[in-house]
Amino acid sequence: MVVGRIHSIENFGTVDGPGVRYIIFMQGCRMRCQFCHNPDTWKINGGIEQEASDVLQKALRYQPYWQQEGGITVSGGEPLLQIDFLIELFTKAKEKNIHTTLDTCGQPFTFEQPFFKKFQQLMAVTDLVLLDLKHIDDHHHRLITTQTNQNILQLARYLSDINKPVWIRHVLVPSLTDNDDWLQKLHTFIDTLTNVQRIEVLPFHNMGAYKWQELHLNYRLKEEQMPKQDRIDNAKKILHAF
Repeated sequence: MVVGRIHSIENFGTVDGPGVRYIIFMQGCRMRCQFCHNPDTWKINGGIEQEASDVLQKALRYQPYWQQEGGITVSGGEPLLQIDFLIELFTKAKEKNIHTTLDTCGQPFTFEQPFFKKFQQLMAVTDLVLLDLKHIDDHHHRLITTQTNQNILQLARYLSDINKPVWIRHVLVPSLTDNDDWLQKLHTFIDTLTNVQRIEVLPFHNMGAYKWQELHLNYRLKEEQMPKQDRIDNAKKILHAF
């Protein structure tokens, strides 16, 4: 029996993978992104404990809405912190020919054992990875998230090596990530990968600011504005996000 800690569920997601998705938001994350809109997912021991088989059974109620493209997406928090749960859930899902998508920032990734062997098992039952690249520069990545990006870039290269379909996501924050030089360096890196099916620019918003306040956390971006449309278009052009 494998138990996962679940933060919340979205029954009819349309932006986290192809088609209509049943989205499972896992509890727990080691990143502390300044622009995070779900800081309530950070606590490792929070959420509600559920078995993988029970989660899948609930998801199957919505299968008629998925049609050909839809399926299950596991997001977070950071789902790779609960990799045993993911392996069991996705294995059971693939037995029923359900499309599986992993939405991750990649922070727990390592080639060290036993994680890497488990990650290989997970990739064998994963159809698509949504990989959130926060910042291409390691120094600024640490400032924004408190974590290095070196193992995350290793993950991106490994997914390319095994030809696992990937959608790259990048949050555009005017004061933190909206810089032409950084965006160009990010594009140069992405261009070395052979498995990227889509690149998405996600404009910053502060709709999660109230959660920071409720959790008595210091929200540094409360005065930050959403990026202007011309800057969004500029980022899409540089990253070839079409």
